[in-house]
Amino acid sequence: MCLLVAAYRLHPEFPLIVAANRDEFFRRPTAPAHYWDDDSGILAGRDLEHGGTWMGVTKTGRFAALTNVRDPKAVRPGAKSRGLIVSNFLASKKTSAEFLMQLANECGDYNGFNLILGGEKPLFYFNSVTKKTIALAPGIYGLSNDQLDTPWPKVISAKMGLEQSLSKGSTALETTLFDLLRDNTKAADSELRDTGVGIEKERWLSPIFIRAKEYGTRCSTLLLSRRDGEFQYIERTFDTASDAVSVSRHVFQTLDQAII
Repeated sequence: MCLLVAAYRLHPEFPLIVAANRDEFFRRPTAPAHYWDDDSGILAGRDLEHGGTWMGVTKTGRFAALTNVRDPKAVRPGAKSRGLIVSNFLASKKTSAEFLMQLANECGDYNGFNLILGGEKPLFYFNSVTKKTIALAPGIYGLSNDQLDTPWPKVISAKMGLEQSLSKGSTALETTLFDLLRDNTKAADSELRDTGVGIEKERWLSPIFIRAKEYGTRCSTLLLSRRDGEFQYIERTFDTASDAVSVSRHVFQTLDQAII
């Protein structure tokens, strides 16, 4: 996943709102969001190459999402798949704090990543480069391929769009957020960061919604967690022409109304 924005404990109806795009090579086999058939209780898309996921929830109210850290010089081809971190947490019985304590000792097994997760209050953010865990206060957060709230143009734009959407009613909120995730506006060259991939890649990686020949936004996902414990998990997947090819909607009720 390459872009995620979240509103945490700001909306009167939804204490957690997450809007996210997963960007990946089109050749990488992927299954759309579904309940996994391995008794884990996980609802998520699935990377069919390594078996993990980039974002998901469970019926017990556990949530996790991950983005890669873009640093070509630090990539190790033999590292473990980062998607396993998300699926391992979702299937785990450990608290968020316990899981992150263990992960801090094991994160060197993976290439660089950011992780947001929660199974009880509060939400936590972890960065594998700094090895720091942050308990998130109420607010709006943005995450791409650097650290939390690094002011890349698309992070700034997505956070502003999310903030503006909070005044919408619940019906309009979904439409507004999916429109936000489809924004393919490129940043001006003067606003681009040098992340080590060259100016041409920096340009086509700069929008919220990415369109390139072999790589791009594969899916957009919304998570809306209501105060009464209801979770809405909605995903749109896209083909190589950036046309929506499937929409999945899952609604379930957790037993604990105060998980998030």
